Amino acid sequence: MLVDIALLILRLVLGLMFVGHGAQKLFGWFGGSGMKAWILGIGRMGLRPAWFWALVAALSEFGAGVLVTLGLLSPLGSLGIIAAMLMAIVQVHWPKGFWNSKGGIEFPLINLAVALALGLLGPGAYSVDAVLGIALPEPITLVGGLALVIVGVIAALMSRSLQPAQNPPPVPRSR
Repeated sequence: MLVDIALLILRLVLGLMFVGHGAQKLFGWFGGSGMKAWILGIGRMGLRPAWFWALVAALSEFGAGVLVTLGLLSPLGSLGIIAAMLMAIVQVHWPKGFWNSKGGIEFPLINLAVALALGLLGPGAYSVDAVLGIALPEPITLVGGLALVIVGVIAALMSRSLQPAQNPPPVPRSR
């Protein structure tokens, strides 16, 4: 019973945090800048097409957060968070070292580790999966999902352009 309560706490904290992060990107909620700014940011990182990878990242964070929060279709939500954090580590945090105070990998690595632990342990008794009797095949779902995450990260990294996206020229105004 205590393990199920612990899993619920971890799912709620991690899941709701990722719902919020995804909502910042998708909708501009919670002080976020919304999709237009997120697409520009992904473009500055060199990923092409920027709109596609921005949408994949934002939906991954939001959707994974919802799945983890509810404990639904485990371990798919965990895999979405792992993918988002792996990309964040590689694209943004790795060159800054380990510690979060310097913008390093510490925080996304903790998120990745918690998501992986939840993926390994399952959502627990206080979850939609438990209520509905849903159980995706294990360990193949997690192992196969991790392989797909790695393929997706490699595909995203291979899409990088050597030059950051240039702002499009301004559209002339009609008089």
